[in-house]
Amino acid sequence: MITVEARPFAYSFPPEKTALVVIDMQRDFVEPGGFGETLGNDVSRLTAIVPTVAKLIALARDQGWTIVHTRESHDATLCDCPEAKRTRGAPTLRIGDEGPMGRILVRGEPGNAIVAELAPRATEIEIDKPGKGAFYATALGDVLRLRGITHLIFAGVTTEVCVQTTMREANDRGYDGLLITDATESYFPEFKAAAIEMIVAQGGIVGWATPFAALEAAVAAVKGA
Repeated sequence: MITVEARPFAYSFPPEKTALVVIDMQRDFVEPGGFGETLGNDVSRLTAIVPTVAKLIALARDQGWTIVHTRESHDATLCDCPEAKRTRGAPTLRIGDEGPMGRILVRGEPGNAIVAELAPRATEIEIDKPGKGAFYATALGDVLRLRGITHLIFAGVTTEVCVQTTMREANDRGYDGLLITDATESYFPEFKAAAIEMIVAQGGIVGWATPFAALEAAVAAVKGA
């Protein structure tokens, strides 16, 4: 077992039964010209975590952990995109519209690709999800079950929406989840802070949280033992 100093208390996990889940680090959310910016957001906050997420992925690869990458995306026909989702709010571009990086949040379009610095390897799992949570209408639960996964380490965007939703889904399914706090981000700093507090509240009602340095130190301690 590897034990990490975390909130609300130490998080222990068996590395052979652990997966890293990187949520929606796709160009549509992280880069200028994507869907995130059309909603009026400053995407530079999300871009800033890319180096830390890259270090986290490198650590997971070095340790041989299962790695899952997710993308929020829709079929080209938008048959899996409810009208209530597509028409909500007043963005300059809507899901399915043509943007600077192709059709917004449509599978296979340039903007739907994961940013180059975090590109999945062929041996890693990629999940296209039509909703906020990575378990909804996807094969993620079956993939994890078949690999014997019991613990999940989370990174990605945004903290209060897709990341927190997936952590709650995972908690309901019996997984112990750890959020890496500097490998996740929101367009709104107060939303990120509030989401983390909700995750760790009441004895870790949703899960645990810790910075990348704490996880890195815990792994190094076990390797050096």
